[in-house]
Amino acid sequence: MTIETKPWHKHYPPEIPTSIEYDEYPLHHYLKESAEHYSKKKALYFMGKELNYEEVYEDTKAFASYLQKLGLEKGDRVSIMLPNCPQSVIAYYAILMAGGIVVQTNPLYMERELEYQLKDSEAKMILCLDVLYPKVANVKPATSLEHIIVTGIKDYLPFPKNKIYPFIQRRQYQMLVKPEQSTDTHLWRHLMNESSKQVSPVEIDPKEDLALLQYTGGTTGFPKGVMLTHYNLVANTQMSMKWMYKSEKGQEVVLALLPFFHVYGMTSVMNLSVMMSSKMVILPKFEPEDVLKVIAKQKPTLFPGAPTIYIALLNHPDIKKYDLSSITACLSGSAPLPVEVQERFEQITGGKLVEGYGLTETSPVTHSNFIWSNRISGSIGVPWPDTDSKIFRIDADEEADHGEIGEIVVKGPQVMKGYWKRKEDTDKVLSEDGWFRTGDMGYMNEDGYFYIVDRKKDMIIAGGFNIYPREVEEVLYEHEAVQEAVIIGIPDPYRGETVKAFIVKKPGQVVTEEELDEFCRKNMAAFKVPRIYEFREELPKTAVGKILRRTLVEEEKKKRDNKPLQSS
Repeated sequence: MTIETKPWHKHYPPEIPTSIEYDEYPLHHYLKESAEHYSKKKALYFMGKELNYEEVYEDTKAFASYLQKLGLEKGDRVSIMLPNCPQSVIAYYAILMAGGIVVQTNPLYMERELEYQLKDSEAKMILCLDVLYPKVANVKPATSLEHIIVTGIKDYLPFPKNKIYPFIQRRQYQMLVKPEQSTDTHLWRHLMNESSKQVSPVEIDPKEDLALLQYTGGTTGFPKGVMLTHYNLVANTQMSMKWMYKSEKGQEVVLALLPFFHVYGMTSVMNLSVMMSSKMVILPKFEPEDVLKVIAKQKPTLFPGAPTIYIALLNHPDIKKYDLSSITACLSGSAPLPVEVQERFEQITGGKLVEGYGLTETSPVTHSNFIWSNRISGSIGVPWPDTDSKIFRIDADEEADHGEIGEIVVKGPQVMKGYWKRKEDTDKVLSEDGWFRTGDMGYMNEDGYFYIVDRKKDMIIAGGFNIYPREVEEVLYEHEAVQEAVIIGIPDPYRGETVKAFIVKKPGQVVTEEELDEFCRKNMAAFKVPRIYEFREELPKTAVGKILRRTLVEEEKKKRDNKPLQSS
């Protein structure tokens, strides 16, 4: 741990230690701790409803007890398919308390995506939103699911919103789902009333036992379950606490806008809030005006987010009408943070906005700029405490020189145990001594600050979501009129990147952009659907017939470079 081998340590302010002694408790221990020491402090705010830590803990015990009554055993996987709401927090900690492993499932998934994840994880139970119940029920026969637990947004709304919401929901979704309690379908309100709250203790080894299977994509297009232990998540959360050293336990209000089903929102919002006994102001979806109103009224101090979120707020015509001065710190992730966005947001709020970096496989944060000192715009900052990072020369295990572009590799207590049931994939990226190959290209300067320059893989990041081209291509190939399809990401001023599809039609077949769009929306989550289609007679290929994706990317870049400037 010398300055020579880790030059970033010389920039650490005295308040941040270079090494931390991490707790070896299971993750749900911290909810119990907050309930004991801050029982009457507000834990959650959701659309007018407030719950204190004691209430959240009691509901968590109730749900954990019911899961065990249904037969949940240590190591069983339980899926959560919810937007941000009180139930998503309560269920998360309840599953861990009952000895289960959480499988976070994106509520935007279509049936084919849901079925794949449930089958791969062999989830025994799922908690889903009522409007998603038909989708879950349709795929259940093809999976290991034994029980479906159904909840609704109204379950934690105050009166009279809880009475009005079903009518709003019916208008919004054009449906009113009313599942009934049965041997394999369970209603949240029913089980919370029936539960004994007596949870059988489960022995957890934090360093060995899994807390989470968090699915990510891969170069093959098939999502992989990232195995994160209790210790991985506790360590990364405690690193975050040290990094945000001006924040006080029991005093902060955190804006919970990032989805909990994404590892970034789960760690930097939910786990951090519970560990710090903070109040979470929960929003189920992003609507710029709603966010501005909530900030002005609820006065959050911490606002983790993504560049697209900050951009949308800054571009809202009425932003100056709202008081955003409560915000003291924001950590931005998921995509590069433009310098002008950082500067404008800090000007308006008076708080600090810095860029961080991480991956699902690292729980997720590995690097960040300092919030209150020594930050460099355009850089992802420096490694966190106990986190080592290097630049390896491309396709080699030797370290690159300062300023030389190569692959970023990281090592630390937040690095995953491996990929679920995929030893070969694990061995490709995780060495025996714990170095993880990120697949991202970058460099480190002489001061130890890291910079991202490109992605080794073809992953597209649009609006903070990771999109893998092969996954979209496979859907397109299922259309009867498509002979060949290739997906690339192109720059987008709002989403960061957007999805473009190049299509070669089968001889004699006719298909329109509108028809392909409709087909894609039926078979994949909306954020993956191509926004632009280009039909071609043929696609560039190698001598052995492999489509040259990079050639298409370069063609798009030339088009942008040669585009004439708009006259003002």
